[in-house]
Amino acid sequence: MNSISRRKFLKISGASIALSAALSGTAGTITKNSSLLNGGSAKGIQKIPTYCDICFWKCGAIAYLKDGNLWKVEGNPEDPLSRGRLCPRGTGGVGAHYDPDRLKSPLIRKSERGEEKWVSVTWEEAFDFIAVKMKKIEKEYGPESIALFSHGIGGNFFKHLIKAYGSTNISAPSYAQCRGPRDTGFKLTFGEDVSSPERTDIKNAGCIVLIGSHLGENMHNTQVQEFAEAIENGASVIVVDPRFSVAAGKAKYYLPIKPGTDIALLLAWMNVIVEEKIYDINYINKYAFGFEHFASYIKQFTPEWAYPETGIEPDLIRKTAYEIAKNKPKSLIHPGRHVTWYGDDSQRSRAIALLNALVGSWGRKGGFYFPVSMDIPKYPYPEYPKSMKGKVDNPDNKFPFSNETITNGIREATITGNPYPVKGWFVYATNLIHALPNEEETIKAIKNLDLLVVIDVIPSEIAGWADVVLPESVYLERYDDLNVEWFREPFISLRQPAVESPHEQKPNWWMAKKLADKLGLGHYFPWNNIEEYLDFRLKSAGYSLEQLKKKGIIKGDKQPVYFDEGVDDTFDTPTGKIEFYSVQLAEAGFDPIPHYTKPDEPPAGYFRLLFGRAPVHSFSRTQSNRVLMDMMNENEIWINQNIAERYGLVSGDYIRLKNQDGVVSNKIKVKATERIRTDCVYMVHGFGHNSKMLKFAKDKGASDAQLITNYKVDPLMGGTGMNVNFVTFELEV
Repeated sequence: MNSISRRKFLKISGASIALSAALSGTAGTITKNSSLLNGGSAKGIQKIPTYCDICFWKCGAIAYLKDGNLWKVEGNPEDPLSRGRLCPRGTGGVGAHYDPDRLKSPLIRKSERGEEKWVSVTWEEAFDFIAVKMKKIEKEYGPESIALFSHGIGGNFFKHLIKAYGSTNISAPSYAQCRGPRDTGFKLTFGEDVSSPERTDIKNAGCIVLIGSHLGENMHNTQVQEFAEAIENGASVIVVDPRFSVAAGKAKYYLPIKPGTDIALLLAWMNVIVEEKIYDINYINKYAFGFEHFASYIKQFTPEWAYPETGIEPDLIRKTAYEIAKNKPKSLIHPGRHVTWYGDDSQRSRAIALLNALVGSWGRKGGFYFPVSMDIPKYPYPEYPKSMKGKVDNPDNKFPFSNETITNGIREATITGNPYPVKGWFVYATNLIHALPNEEETIKAIKNLDLLVVIDVIPSEIAGWADVVLPESVYLERYDDLNVEWFREPFISLRQPAVESPHEQKPNWWMAKKLADKLGLGHYFPWNNIEEYLDFRLKSAGYSLEQLKKKGIIKGDKQPVYFDEGVDDTFDTPTGKIEFYSVQLAEAGFDPIPHYTKPDEPPAGYFRLLFGRAPVHSFSRTQSNRVLMDMMNENEIWINQNIAERYGLVSGDYIRLKNQDGVVSNKIKVKATERIRTDCVYMVHGFGHNSKMLKFAKDKGASDAQLITNYKVDPLMGGTGMNVNFVTFELEV
């Protein structure tokens, strides 16, 4: 299942209410106090504003308590991101609080790593264990030999701790395993990246081009709402995808492209637009650098040339190119998000950026706006110690256009000891076993560690390999750092607790501060509690915590976001222009204009494995949430109907997948459909858990991550292209 019906969508609020009502009657057995923090015996309905943590979008939300018990979560109408509406994941947030598989107390490993045998300990014992190990690593290898992997705003205080300790090896899979190539391609072209949330002006677009971007399935709330508005306003939609996605059902043109050939299509589109002079001539004359060289280069990439590569008829390539050009500058070729596909992903994203430049969409209404934010000063911490060794992830600047720390670079250094040993990992709110490609390499790196600390709310697979597991309060039970968002309108939002944690779980800020004390770094956390820290920052800007707690959000004044509103129309590139020809790429030995490379073909009897998201789950983090699992408790493998018939398969059958390296998956349900090409299969990411402590989610569906043993590294920024694996079917289950 990859989409939800309207009936299912509406059902989720009822499921949330039913679950919380059922569990509230036995709250004494699962919680210490599931009541409002400032009124434990309160009767009736209380509303506490916060912002969501089920995904990274950080939508403003309202938590409702009924007679002191957590009841439901809805969107905050004051919030520009949610606009009063949450996606199914956000609405199901109550399930995170009531999840019986939650980590309940600190754990220390009592046997071999990976065996998931633990001793429950006090917080004091856990911190003492960690501090002793960290001091030993620092003495023998230096502080840089500790690395942090972190996802989301909740990791801010652990980032601060690791910097105070003396390490700069802080990374997130969201860069090298998700958005990094996109940001690199756009930065090389325009001098700025796409930001997060993306600076896409979807609601004002006249033409929206989605190349493998599954809006409506990859449920980024604001974008989906704006997508619906754009369609209502008559925008034309072009969907390029090997699979007929939910978004494809809204499209004027659907292009069922051969996987791995996107650059060929993009070059052909640009060929048509340039050769027929239907690009934004004034925009190009004013802002472009190297356009003549670019125009000469793409003459060879005609629709007829692209047809055998992509499988898209030349006439359809031309029609869609005309549609894009006709709507300029309100033509938005969406940059996507999870774009680590084939190893040439930065150049693919650069081709998308150049197509947007041709139609003049950057800095224009209906294209890409310039995000703004409020000025909230940082806390005046002491200066961090200077690292003597530098970062470990990118030795000799192997990936010259990487501007963030590369997760797989840290992993490689942990395995090889080059350029220096990495002996300790902190992993916050990210399941590296599912997030990084090639599980065997991740486990090999872990075996070289002297210390692995995992901070999470559920016992994920990476927690099963830890030396120490620290149970975090879920977002409805804690404060986090201020969300000073970059968006089309500036605002600050607050995450604050609505209920207490049910057992011995603690917020991340408390853990970081306590561990800092053990390490002699308490002066880096001079505030007494999180409220004091938040209030200090807010008062520095003329606001207060009490003011923010009431509505959960403070909005700033409207600011210009387009060139014609007064945004500075310069570009932070070496030439100060939009770079159609990149001198810096050429000087570094790379193609200055995107170049197409044929994708590898599958072995006989194998199919390219594609994967994506579902609207009711986030990564591999939510499969134990009973509310969300009620919507989708396993994934399916999409197989073309003709291929399924050839193998004697029908929807509902169970099979196993075997990849090109002989790795075999859990059993997975077949979805036989005409909505996917014959040369590939598709599954939703995040299922197939094997953690023994995830009692409900264990063995539900199959893990795409387990099958991704092969990957190609992007030579510009080090990201891991993961759509390069092939699978066949094992029919006996």
